[in-house]
Amino acid sequence: MADYAIISLGGKQYRVREGDRLLVDRLPTGEGKTFHPDVLFTGGNGKPNLSPRIQVTAKVVGSPLGKKIRIGKYKAKKGYRRHTGFRAKLTEIEIQSIGARSSSSAAKKEEPKAAAKPKPRAAAKPRAAAKKPAARKAPARKPATRTTSPEKK
Repeated sequence: MADYAIISLGGKQYRVREGDRLLVDRLPTGEGKTFHPDVLFTGGNGKPNLSPRIQVTAKVVGSPLGKKIRIGKYKAKKGYRRHTGFRAKLTEIEIQSIGARSSSSAAKKEEPKAAAKPKPRAAAKPRAAAKKPAARKAPARKPATRTTSPEKK
């Protein structure tokens, strides 16, 4: 099992451990839901892995606003002053686990064990014989005009 992992969220990379809480750029995941960010690297115990096949599970804790940033513009001797502000929209996440197998590899392992049950077929939908509109033909070209050379006249 890995001590830490480097994950990618919103074009940024974060080094995380189990139980860490992070403020990241706003995510579309709802509050209280879990998700699996992309894992780029795992390490710990002297065993780095650049192509990990493990999964990091993160839970969305909240969606706060960041600290207010004041922005002021000023030009000397011109009477020009402008003030504006900015608050980043953030998401607070908590890392729940590092090291659970990815769902794709787990699904492959579970497939042979599970008994194959035939799925009931749904009633076939009648297909309407939709005709495609006739393709338009290119307009006829005029024949090239022939000019007689002055020698033949």
